[in-house]
Amino acid sequence: MKKSIIIAVDAMGGDDSPSKIIKGIDLFHNNNKHVFYKIFGNQNIIENFIKDSNLHKDFYEIVHTDEKINNEDSALTAAKKGKNTSMWLAVESVKNQSSDIVLSAGNTGALFVIAKLNLNMIENISKPALSGLWPNKTGMNIVLDLGANIECDEKNLEDFSIMGSSLYRSLFDNILPKVALLNIGSEEIKGHSIIKNTYQNLASQKNQIYEFKGYIEGNHIMDGDVNVIVTDGFTGNVALKTAEGTANFITTELRKALTSNILGKISSLINLKNLKLFKDKLDPRLYNGAILLGLNSPVVKSHGGTDFIGFANSLKVCEKIVSGNLINKIKDNIN
Repeated sequence: MKKSIIIAVDAMGGDDSPSKIIKGIDLFHNNNKHVFYKIFGNQNIIENFIKDSNLHKDFYEIVHTDEKINNEDSALTAAKKGKNTSMWLAVESVKNQSSDIVLSAGNTGALFVIAKLNLNMIENISKPALSGLWPNKTGMNIVLDLGANIECDEKNLEDFSIMGSSLYRSLFDNILPKVALLNIGSEEIKGHSIIKNTYQNLASQKNQIYEFKGYIEGNHIMDGDVNVIVTDGFTGNVALKTAEGTANFITTELRKALTSNILGKISSLINLKNLKLFKDKLDPRLYNGAILLGLNSPVVKSHGGTDFIGFANSLKVCEKIVSGNLINKIKDNIN
């Protein structure tokens, strides 16, 4: 078998692992036979779950270790645990170029620290950024930074624009992205000095990487008028948690309204197809897979609490990143 894409998978991170990890690989593998998996973790436990899957031995390799990073470990504790944990070995696999990309559902802070300890930054980029996929009315947004950097200067935000655009083009077949800066208003005079200076810098640049669309307010993130939304990690993380909480509130309250009485139940049956479309649009599993941008090798973080369907979707993100040649796109564009 031709091993065209090799994904290093930390099988021991996140809730219900490695069960959901192997089930997610199995689900993604059903329609993607050009991916090979290097699976890091406890071999005996992993093999018990592989026995119940459709994975053939030609498509995976298990790298055994008894050690793992726990969800409650601090980033410092995780780093001190060292080089024999499943997460460290998975990251080291891309460092040694024996894998193309690394994916973990484990401890977020630990993953970022271990990745930064092992992987170099791309030249001319000073800070990495955590980017995520958000649904909008017409498709998908890239939003960054979602929490890697509390404070950012103009250069960081400009770098994020390039990295986010490169990611968008990797995921969506080189479609020219539209970039906007998240701000408290759409007028040029709004915002603090860093974001206003960044606006002026981006507006004055001419490039073929993206189209700069100015400012965007939080209530227009999902309109679909732009594709890449740039902000500092503090603001981005607050926006992310607010969006997640709002989506959960809406779906929970809608479910209550449609199941609390007989009329609601009848209405839900009549509108079953539309309700499914609504549920799917807000299903966080379909957008699972945050990407740490700026390092010399791609690192993807699956949500720790997702199920095997969400993990399968993060594998899809990994496959698209490698196929879309993300790292070289960033390098070419940043220079």
